[in-house]
Order: sequence, then structure tokens, then C-alpha cells
Amino acid sequence: MQGIYAWLRARPLVVDSAWALILLALSLLEILTDPLPGNSAAEYTALVLLCGAVMLRRVLPVTVLLATWLAGFVQLAGDVPPAMMDFAMPVIVYGAAAYAPRWASRLALAGCFVAPSAAAARWWDEPETSTSNTVILFLLLTGPFVIAWVLGDSMRTRRAYYAELEDRAARLERERDAQAQVAAAGERARIARELHDVVAHNVSVMVVQADGAAYAIDAAPERARAALGTISATGREALAEMRRLLGVLRSTGEDQGLVPQPGVDQLEDLMAQVRGAGLPVELRVDGVPAELAQGVALAVYRIVQEALTNTRKHGGPDAAATVHLHYGDAALSLEITDDGRGADAPGDGMGHGLVGMRERVAMFGGTLTAGPSPDGGYRVSASLPLNGPDGKK
Repeated sequence: MQGIYAWLRARPLVVDSAWALILLALSLLEILTDPLPGNSAAEYTALVLLCGAVMLRRVLPVTVLLATWLAGFVQLAGDVPPAMMDFAMPVIVYGAAAYAPRWASRLALAGCFVAPSAAAARWWDEPETSTSNTVILFLLLTGPFVIAWVLGDSMRTRRAYYAELEDRAARLERERDAQAQVAAAGERARIARELHDVVAHNVSVMVVQADGAAYAIDAAPERARAALGTISATGREALAEMRRLLGVLRSTGEDQGLVPQPGVDQLEDLMAQVRGAGLPVELRVDGVPAELAQGVALAVYRIVQEALTNTRKHGGPDAAATVHLHYGDAALSLEITDDGRGADAPGDGMGHGLVGMRERVAMFGGTLTAGPSPDGGYRVSASLPLNGPDGKK
């Protein structure tokens, strides 16, 4: 049964044609059993127009409405009183209100009052009828037309509402896909920054230690052995961090048991690793340490890590560095300075480290400056807000 209903809904012309044939059969039966003398042409013309209008009411609603008006004029001019075929008129009014443009719907509403008034004036010729009875008759004739128009207009409103819901759902789906793409691009950029920092820092430590071990392997085997141990530990640390990042890419939402991301608490370990790689570094902390959001803490760690990596790569063999953290009332100030080559340091032509630092700081509404110091060496200074949606105080 459901399949038949769906088949009929998909073929409105078939359904309307069936109703038109039923109306045609009943009207012909009425005409043949009670023929009107002398005006059969007008009667048959009105019948064809109205039955055709019922058949095409959803396909050509405007044309059908005009044809119905024409059928009414034919009936008035040919003196064809209301008959079975006029049951088509409320149906046409419903179709015009539901499917036709607004101007056609208003024209159909006007017909709801014009047609009964014209019929009463043309064929209601009993002078003894009281005014109240005339009003009642007018309401009885007008009621079905007005009810049909109200039902059709309600159908139009409901269809428009459903269409708006479908359009909104499609728009929300497109926006969701676009937001997912933006989020994926942001996540790729974040992971790219993380991978750059992990690889650049740890590989540079391993290269420095490997060079030292190569020089000391004959003259100082113990120092070479210690350097190799540092290389091994650094490599394991790099693999652990890369495994954590790749685990984020592979995760499907369940708990993967990943290692927590580094933050300010791990700066001492970073200092020890950097000193072990041969770069003297001092950490100074001023102010009252405040609890930082995970993202801010990670940004501080990565900025320090990248700045020290650049010092080790470009500062020269005798460079030393200082890391200064100052907790203020509204912001955390971070400064990394060294006494290396500064403006005379050779570059590698890449510059991704500084770009990554600026992106990290910009994510939290902070500022960053980096460049050679006037007194020599290099200076990286950043300020990260502590108050706001991304920070804690």
C-alpha cells in the first residue's frame, strides 16, 4: 500500500486526470438526464474547460485559473446555472492558492466572492426572499471557495517552510564541511609546527654530539661514549614525541594513552639537555608563577626550544644563552638572549622556526620580536596574555 501511495505522489498528473474523468462522467450523466434547452454549446464548453482545469491544476496553475474564470463567464453568458461541473471551481481555487504565484492566488481569492455573487444575481430571482436568507445563501455559496483557498494557502506556507528547512540543513551541512576542512588545515599546521620543533631541536643536538664524539673517539673515549649516550637518549625522546604526534593523526577519538605535551615544568629538563649538547644556558624566573593553559605552556616550551636550537646552530662554538621568564599581572614575558654571532650568523635560507614561533604567539593574542641585539648576539622576546579564553591566571 505504501508503494502505491508513493507511486501516486510521484505522478500528480495521473491522479488529477482520474478526478477529471470522474467529474466529466458525473457531469455528462447530469446533462443527459436533465438537458438544458438551447444552450448545450455553452454547457459543453464550460464542462470541457472545468474538467481540463482539474486535470492540469498542478501542472499549469495560472493557465487553469484563467480557464476557470473563462468557464464562469461562459456559464453566465449562456445561462448555464450551477451544476455538478462547478464542483471543480473550489478545487481550482485550492490549486491556485497552493501552487500559483501570489498574484494568481489573490485573483483566486477574489473569485471566491465574485463567483457566488454573480451566481446569486444571475439565478436567484425570487423577490419574496428576505435579506437574511440572501446573506445565508451567499455565505453557503462563498464558504466552500474560501475554505479551499485557506487550505491551499496553508499548503503553500507549509511547503515553503519545509523548503526553508531543507535549504537550511543543506547550508549547515556545507558550513560543517567547510569548518571541518578549516579545522583539519589548522590541525595539520599545528602538527607541522610540532614536528618542525621536535625534529629541528633533537636532530641538531644529535649532530652536535655526533661531531663531538667523532673528534673525541680516539683522544677521549669516555667523552665519546657519553656523547653517544646523549645521542641515543635524544633520539629516543624525538621518537617518543613523533610517535605522540602521529598518534594524534591516527586516533579516532578513543583514549590512546598519549604522553602529555611538554610545558613550562619541563624547561629544566630542556636546559639540562641543551647543556649536555655543549651550550651553556641559564634559566631565570621572576614574579609569581601562574597556572597556564596547556596551549600557552606548550607555546612557551616550543619558543624556548626553537630559540636555543637556533643559538646552537648559528651562535658559534663559544655562545652562551639566557632564558628569562617574567610572570606579570596580565601577561607572561619571555626573553631568550645569547652572546653569539648575532647579525653575522649564517642562515640556512629556511626560516620556518621564526614563522612557527610567531604563529604560536599569534594564536593567543600575544606579540613576538626576534632579531640581532645591538650589543651583539641574538634576542627573542615574546609576551603571552594570561587572562582570556586561552590563558589562565
